[in-house]
This record gives sequence, structure tokens and C-alpha cells, in this order.
Amino acid sequence: MASNGEVQAFLALAGGLRISAVYVALIILMGAFLAFLVINQRRTKLVGIGDGGHHAVARMIRVHGNFCENAPFAMASLILLPLLGASPLVVHAVGLLFLAGRIAHAYGLSRTAGSSPGRVAGMIMTLTSSLISAASLLALVLIR
Repeated sequence: MASNGEVQAFLALAGGLRISAVYVALIILMGAFLAFLVINQRRTKLVGIGDGGHHAVARMIRVHGNFCENAPFAMASLILLPLLGASPLVVHAVGLLFLAGRIAHAYGLSRTAGSSPGRVAGMIMTLTSSLISAASLLALVLIR
């Protein structure tokens, strides 16, 4: 028979994983949406593979690719954090910063290949999310 403390620990873990699952699902949906935008650009420009020399297609491929380069780290962190006992606040901070950052970055990059406020803000939020994730994971493993 499980003690009251064990039951509370399990419920806390399950709650943290439910929070993470929402963010992971939103990240997956964002990746699918960006893939759709690449497909739409290719279809519009009649490009079967690659960018066909079209800057708009190349930029959209980079928007999707940039997202895909960052998403696995965020999803891994979002799963590991509650498993190691991170507070829901940390999980929310990582998830919200990552999603807001990737949305801002995707918007900025989809508008221009040059520097833009969206790209800059997006990278700042994404890197902040990554640093919070890494610091939290290390703290949970090394200090506890």
C-alpha cells in the first residue's frame, strides 16, 4: 500500500507531465504548421524539391528548419524536468518561452531574410528557455 507521501509525489509527477504534454503537443502542432507552409510555398512556386531558386521558398524552408533544429531540445527538457521534480513554474517558463520565441522567430524570418525584431526576440526567448532548461536539469541532478 502506498503512503500518503508517495501518492502526493505521484500526483505531482503526473501533473507536471500533463503540463509538459500540452507544450510538447503545441510544439508538434507548430512543426506541422510550418511544414504545411513549406509545402504551400513549394506548391505555389511549382517546386518539387529544394527551393527552385525562389527566395521565398528558401526562407520558408529555413523557418521550418530552424524550428526543427531547436524543438527536440525543448521537448526533451519538457519531459525530463517534471520527471526530475522541477516545479510546474519552471516547466511553464520553459514551455512558454520556447513557444513564444519560436513563434516570434518564425514570424520575423518569414517576413525578411535580414535582421528583424521578431528574429531577435525569438532567439533571445529560445536561448533563455534553453538556459533555464539546462540550469534546472543540472540543479535537479547535482544539487538534490
